[in-house]
Amino acid sequence: MLHGLPAPSAPPWLRLLCSVLTGSIVRGVCGIVGKISARSPVDRELLETMCALIEHRGPDSRGTFLEEGAGLGIQRLAIIDLEAGDQPIYNEDRSIVVVLNGEIYNYVELREELQRRGHRLETHSDTEVIVHLYEDHGADCVNFLRGMFAFAIWDRPRRRLLLGRDRVGKKPLFYSQRGDTIWFASEPRAILADSEIPRDVNFGAIDSFLQLSYVPHPESAFAALRKLPPAHTLTWQDGRVETHRYWKLSYISSLAAGSAVEREQILREQILEATRLRLRSDVPLGAFLSGGVDSSAIVAAMAQTAPGRVKTFSIGFDVDEYDETSYAREIAELFDTDHHELYMEPNAMEILPRLVWHYGEPFADSSAIPSFYLAALTREHVTVALNGDGGDESFAGYRRYVAYKMMEGLDRLPRPLWSIAARLSGGHRSGARIDGARARASRLTQAMLMGSMGRHRVWMSYLNRDDLDQLYTQEFADSVDTSVTGRVLEDAYADSDADNELERLLDTDVNTYLPGQLLVKMDIATMANSLEVRSPLLDHRLMETAASLAASDKVRRLTTKHIFKDALRPWLPDHILDRKKAGFGVPLASWFRGELQELPRDVLLDPRSTSRGIFRAKAVSALIDDHLAERRDHSNQLWSLIQLELWFRTYIDHNAVHEPLSLALGSR
Repeated sequence: MLHGLPAPSAPPWLRLLCSVLTGSIVRGVCGIVGKISARSPVDRELLETMCALIEHRGPDSRGTFLEEGAGLGIQRLAIIDLEAGDQPIYNEDRSIVVVLNGEIYNYVELREELQRRGHRLETHSDTEVIVHLYEDHGADCVNFLRGMFAFAIWDRPRRRLLLGRDRVGKKPLFYSQRGDTIWFASEPRAILADSEIPRDVNFGAIDSFLQLSYVPHPESAFAALRKLPPAHTLTWQDGRVETHRYWKLSYISSLAAGSAVEREQILREQILEATRLRLRSDVPLGAFLSGGVDSSAIVAAMAQTAPGRVKTFSIGFDVDEYDETSYAREIAELFDTDHHELYMEPNAMEILPRLVWHYGEPFADSSAIPSFYLAALTREHVTVALNGDGGDESFAGYRRYVAYKMMEGLDRLPRPLWSIAARLSGGHRSGARIDGARARASRLTQAMLMGSMGRHRVWMSYLNRDDLDQLYTQEFADSVDTSVTGRVLEDAYADSDADNELERLLDTDVNTYLPGQLLVKMDIATMANSLEVRSPLLDHRLMETAASLAASDKVRRLTTKHIFKDALRPWLPDHILDRKKAGFGVPLASWFRGELQELPRDVLLDPRSTSRGIFRAKAVSALIDDHLAERRDHSNQLWSLIQLELWFRTYIDHNAVHEPLSLALGSR
C-alpha cells in the first residue's frame, strides 16, 4: 500500500524542507570525540564543546570520561539496550573505557562467548563486548567484530589509546596529531573546535577532490587532519602513533569450483544471514527501495526474515530518465510492503548550504541531495533502515566493469586505430549526459591509449588533468601537489592480489570509491536525520565470498553482476534483474539549464570565488556558457566547483563549525 506524508496544504518536499530548516526533525546518530595528551591536561569545557558540535549525530544522550591527560566523549542515538546502553562503557574494574559509533551485529554471540569465559557484563548493549574482547585480545579485538564501527578504547593502566574503524569504512574517523597530543572525532568540526588546530587547507587534497568528487583517505581537506583508513587500527602511547591494517579482501578464486547452482545457493544463504543480523534492533526498521537490483534484493530478504510487514521508502523525480518509482512500486506490491514515496523538485536545492556544513569536506556526489531527503522521509516512520549499498563493488555492477573486461581483448588492436577514434570522439565530456552513450564511447577510446590506472582515472574523474590545467590559474597550478589522486589509486591497485584486470579495479574501487564517496554520502545524509542505515551487502563475509568468485561469474559478455542476478531469480522478476542500470543522481544538466541556470554564475563568478586565485574566471565563464548553450554537458564539473566554493565560505572564510551559513546562496 502506498502512503503519502501527512496531508497538509504544502507539497511534501516543501514540508520536509521547512522541518529540516526549522529544526523540527531530530537530527543525528552516534558520534565520538576525544583528546589524549602525554603531558597536558584535557579541558572539560573543550570536551563538552567537541561533543556539542556533533550532537546532531546523537541527540539521545551525551557521555564523557575525563582524567589527567585523557578525555573521551560520545553523543548517542539509542538503538540497542535503550535504557542501560549509555556510553562510555567500562570493564569490570573500570580500567578499560570505550566509546563506539556504529553497531556490532554479532554482539549476542560475542556476549555469550565472553560470559562462558568468565566475563561479567552489566548491560545488553553491543558496545560492552568491545572492552572485554580488548581485555582478552588487545588490538586484535577488531577481528572478532562483525559490523559497522568506529571506536576508541582508553587503556588507563597503560595509558594507551586504541582507535578502530570497520572493514569497509561505513563509519568515519578523523584524527590529528601535534607533538605528543592526539585528537579524534567522527566529524572534522569537533577537532577544529580546539584553537590549537590550524585550519590551513590541504590543496593537494582539493586537487584530488576536483578529480574524484571526494577527498580520499587518508587525506583530509584540512592540512592538520587525517582520516583513519577502513580496516585499520591506530595505537597512541606516550605521544607515538602506529597504524595497522587488520583485514583485506583476497580475489583468489577459491569458489570457482562446483556448479553455478551451488554458488548461487551460497549467495542467497549469506544474503539472508547478513540481513537477519541487521534486523537486530529495539526500534522500528525499514528499507530504502529504488527498484534496482540491490535494494530489491534486500527487501526480498527482509520479507523472508523480518517479523511483520516491511516498510519501504523511495525518492522520485519529474525527469523520466532519473525516475524509478514505478519499479520500486512493483517490488513493494510484490512483497506487500508498507510503501512511502517523495518526489524531488529543483527547489530542494535550498538545502545545499546545510549539506555542505554536514559533510565537513568538499563533496560533489549530487545524489547526496536525494539521499538526504530519502533519509528525512524514512526517519518520519522508522529509526533504522537497510539499503543495498555494496552490491556493485562486490559483484561488478557498473558499466565501466564491462569496459574493463572488453579492454583485455581490445588491447591487442593496433594503437593507431585508437588514436584516430579518440580524436573523432571529441573528448570525454561530450554528449547530453556525462554517462550518455557518446560520452561513454569517448572515454573508452581515450582510455585505450593509457595504462590500467590511467584508464581507471578517466572513468572515475569529474574533472581530468586537462580540465584542471585549463581551469587553474598559473600561480595555483605551480603551487599545488597534483600527485595525491594518482598515489591513492595506484597504491590500492598495486596492493591487490587479483590476477586479472577486472578484479584489480574492483579491489581498487572497494578501497577508494566505496569508502570515499558512496559510504560518506550515506553516512552524512542519514545521520543528519537521526537515521541509522545498515547494509547487508557490505557484510564482510559476503564480500569475501564475492571476491573469491571467478571474474567470469561477475561479468559475462555485456552482463554485469551475472551470478548475483542469477542467484536472485527465485526472488525477483527477470525484467527487474535484467533492466538497464540507472544511477541515483539528480537531473543537474536540465536543472542548470532551467530553474537553476543562474546558480553556477551567481556562486562561481562572485568576487569571493574569483579572488581565491584558484580558477581563471574566463575559463569558468566559458564552462557555464558551454553548458547553457547545450554544446557540452558540464553539470558535474560545475557542481564540483560550486561545492568547493561553498565549503570555502563555510569552513575557511567563516569557520562556521557551529551552524551552517545563511541559506541564501548569495548573488553577484
